[in-house]
Amino acid sequence: MALISGVSAQRWSELPELYAPDARVRHPLATDASALLVGREQLREHFAQAGRVGVTMQAHDVIVHETEDPEVIVAEFTYRGRVGGSAAFKVPAVFVMRVRNGHIVESRDYIGPRQPLA
Repeated sequence: MALISGVSAQRWSELPELYAPDARVRHPLATDASALLVGREQLREHFAQAGRVGVTMQAHDVIVHETEDPEVIVAEFTYRGRVGGSAAFKVPAVFVMRVRNGHIVESRDYIGPRQPLA
């Protein structure tokens, strides 16, 4: 998946182009402004912020589930990473995405709490 690969490679400026101009991304477990991102510009700022704070994450144990709806993809994985000089962490994630004409038009990104990496 281009999104997970792009995050793992910290290609923050390229990631917004994976989304439709009017894409809607929900982070149902978030309690801040990232709970709903609408449009490429909000996504551009979201990913730029990751770059500014020094997020590095790599996806592990990626499983992509196909569904009966050809537009819908479910990806299950674990990010392992750091923010700036912080201690290493891992976070479980499940993304439920709708892709149309090669762009993500809608996504629900369930990202669990950070856990220390042992």
